[in-house]
Amino acid sequence: MYGNRSQDPDAAARPSPADRRFAALRGCERILSGVRPQSLRERLAALADPPTEGKGPVPDLDARPDQYGDGVVHALELRVAELLGTEEAAFFPTGTMAQQVALRIHAEAAGLRTVATHPLAHTDRHERQALGVLTGLRTLWPTQAPRHPTVGELRALGEPYAALSLELPLRDAGFVLPEWAELRALASVVRAEHGAALHLDGARIWESAVALGRPLPEVAALADSVYVSFYKTLGGISGAALAGPAGFVRTARAWRHRYGGQLFQQWPFALAAWSGLERELPLLERYVAHARTVAEALGRAVAAVPGARVHPAPPHTHQFRLWLPYPAEVLEEASLALAEETGTGLFGAWRERELPGLAMTEVTVASPALDWTAADVEAAAAAFLDRLGPTAERA
Repeated sequence: MYGNRSQDPDAAARPSPADRRFAALRGCERILSGVRPQSLRERLAALADPPTEGKGPVPDLDARPDQYGDGVVHALELRVAELLGTEEAAFFPTGTMAQQVALRIHAEAAGLRTVATHPLAHTDRHERQALGVLTGLRTLWPTQAPRHPTVGELRALGEPYAALSLELPLRDAGFVLPEWAELRALASVVRAEHGAALHLDGARIWESAVALGRPLPEVAALADSVYVSFYKTLGGISGAALAGPAGFVRTARAWRHRYGGQLFQQWPFALAAWSGLERELPLLERYVAHARTVAEALGRAVAAVPGARVHPAPPHTHQFRLWLPYPAEVLEEASLALAEETGTGLFGAWRERELPGLAMTEVTVASPALDWTAADVEAAAAAFLDRLGPTAERA
């Protein structure tokens, strides 16, 4: 069969790790990384009470629900196109679908089956090789280093490619960004020298623009297409959008239908995305700035722990990584126990991945962290480290 049944008679009565973390964080008075999770009831209530203080129009909750992408979904598309300065935008139920469609369109327009990506990018690492399996595209890697490619590495590619996909920021390298001048130079090589398309995997483009010091339309103008997420950073339920020239978006809508993304109603996703745009975009500058304070304080707190590190230092956006030399399960238990016993939630999930002997958590500085001082962070981190025991107990 597919596995052995648990021999622990009490296993069914214990909450899953996800349920335990949910309950622990909901009971916290202070949260450093991420936001307080909401129940289903709270999420439903939030949909009925969209923000009214943002710069965009407020959805009419007395209007009829959307049908196949009209109504509030189409209004969201117009809002995204306005924010990015593109001709049009199309809503997609998932970013995986959206990016496959984007790269497929560029490949067919170029008459090539090769696209340039990064081995740490979402398309290559988290989608079960869907890009190759479903579209038949082959990927080139200008670099395998945990950073964006350089101009020299792009120029050294030995064969033509239809498009380069750049993930901004590159999450699995530590949410890293190129400098603005580097990004412009990469765009110039791709579009002017190689005659290829530049696609921005902008799941987190909202904070990337802040970190780059440029308005969203200026960043988007470097590319031929842009993907954005509505739940990463913005806290929506799900969903994404592809933005770009009208012809590109028109073709994207056709492929969206073929891929099964033309859903009958998507108003909960659209309303949650709308709320996220109005609520979070005005705060991102503060998040990015405060992330440096938090990262510096954590760095000081763990400085005496051999092998511990904050990366990147300073953070490029409002997210970064913290590595500690303990097994992930030890760090997870300490995090949850601290939250349950003291009402202080420091970190999310821990996992062991690239560096043997070290476990990593992603730190996201959002609104709950804005009232944390550097001294607060250091004191809480010290209390967390005290729970881990002597260094001899590390893996």
